[in-house]
Amino acid sequence: MAYVSESFEDVAVLIPCYNEAQTIGKVVDDFRRELPGATIWVYDNNSADDTADIARSHGAIVRPEPRQGKGNVVRQMLRDVDAERYLMVDGDDTYPAEAARMLLAPLEAGTADHVVGDRLSNGSYGDENDRAFHGLGNDLVRWLIKLLYGFEFTDVMTGYRSFNYAFAKTLPVLSPGFEIETELSIHAVDKRWRIAQVPIKYRDRPEGSVSKLSTFSDGAKVLKMIGRLFKDYKPLGFFSLVSFVVLVVSLCLGVPIIAEFRVTGLVPRLPTAIVAVAFAGLAALLFACGLILDTEVKASRRQWELDVMRVYTEMRTRPRSEGAVSGDDSTRGLRRPDRKSVV
Repeated sequence: MAYVSESFEDVAVLIPCYNEAQTIGKVVDDFRRELPGATIWVYDNNSADDTADIARSHGAIVRPEPRQGKGNVVRQMLRDVDAERYLMVDGDDTYPAEAARMLLAPLEAGTADHVVGDRLSNGSYGDENDRAFHGLGNDLVRWLIKLLYGFEFTDVMTGYRSFNYAFAKTLPVLSPGFEIETELSIHAVDKRWRIAQVPIKYRDRPEGSVSKLSTFSDGAKVLKMIGRLFKDYKPLGFFSLVSFVVLVVSLCLGVPIIAEFRVTGLVPRLPTAIVAVAFAGLAALLFACGLILDTEVKASRRQWELDVMRVYTEMRTRPRSEGAVSGDDSTRGLRRPDRKSVV
């Protein structure tokens, strides 16, 4: 049995913005047209232009977020806004509102918890985006995630995503900036959420609109985020790898000394022998750390699964609300519109 919504009143469209006065009005209008009844949220991240006023004049609910960085904005959005389905999109008019229903459909059908808008498989990103190294960086991140987590994303860095209430309310957002897309992807894979990937057509920013993404500095932050999450989510694998490297160094230093000792009965390079033994001990210690932290992570995962179950129970038992809002608004709550079932 599938379900089709008569409206999109259960949807919250989340638009983090920083200096997007040129495009935000059109973005709000497009999503209001494509998703009638949805609530459009624009979080203004210290814009120096008229982004907030323009978004408000086009019918969006606007909130300020003083902590700079996209990750900080998304964290506050997910804390503030309650909805049954969330659609997150950038305010730069590079993602088509016409694809919104396709991204929301797997959530409505119950076949996915997190849906990724894929710009790469149809070639539109490569055709439209002329910024050097962006495609290469995306490929590198995709390769690392596949290597470390065993899941192949077609597009990791896309800012066009949808997810359900349970995913949103159990997501610990730690990244402050543009690493947020990578964090969302890794969290979805590590926690075994159901993931769907929907091809979309990407278009480049209009002339005069400037990207806030720094290819090299933000790219380095993304790689650092992957390493940190690998350590946090898979400590046994991380520390085993580091332990193996240290052990190889120990063997490179120690094997020649052992071979010489077997021939001559002497240890002529005693300092090197001491260093080799120290590295061997360090390798054992690192591996032991991995075992201990792996036990802690498994206990944390069990607790997280229980938290997810509580969220699902809340979704089933929480009374309907007429709107999903934030801050001091009186209608705050999870909205559950009527659905029509279709066999």
